Amino acid sequence: MKGYIQIYTGNGKGKTTAAIGLSVRAAGAGKKVFFAQFVKGQIYSEIKIIQQYIPNITVKQYGLDCFIYNKPKQEDIDAARKGFQEVTEIILSGSYDMIVLDEANIAIYYNLICVEELIDLLKRKPEQTEIIVTGRYAPVKLIEFSDLVTEMNEVKHYFNKGIEAREGIEF
Repeated sequence: MKGYIQIYTGNGKGKTTAAIGLSVRAAGAGKKVFFAQFVKGQIYSEIKIIQQYIPNITVKQYGLDCFIYNKPKQEDIDAARKGFQEVTEIILSGSYDMIVLDEANIAIYYNLICVEELIDLLKRKPEQTEIIVTGRYAPVKLIEFSDLVTEMNEVKHYFNKGIEAREGIEF
């Protein structure tokens, strides 16, 4: 089966959640999934349950904290670059049926990863490997290169009323 390149982007909630859902679906079909999280270093509830119950999904984080609304430090840049090198080897190995590059668009936006480097890597992926790239601010070059793009738009969000992130819902 041919693998495609999917992008989940936009300012709305649900990009990572959609990628996790697709990963669970793939694992349920016996596929092997690698879930790489850029700029995230916290152990979210979905990571706990995946690590505990879904052996077909390997999760690795390439972030120290979550700086999506802050400026990255040198340590964040180094972690993302190291992660990109590791993910490059993983993609090219052909060992996984699906690979998620969660928040890679944010890593590109903050110049932690170069969009041209990512596109070059995606051109060399094994034909059968499905790649999912998530995060706000997907660059036009990546959108044009991809096979499927979903934009999630915020229409209304309770965060704007001062509601903080809730365990089991947002993290």
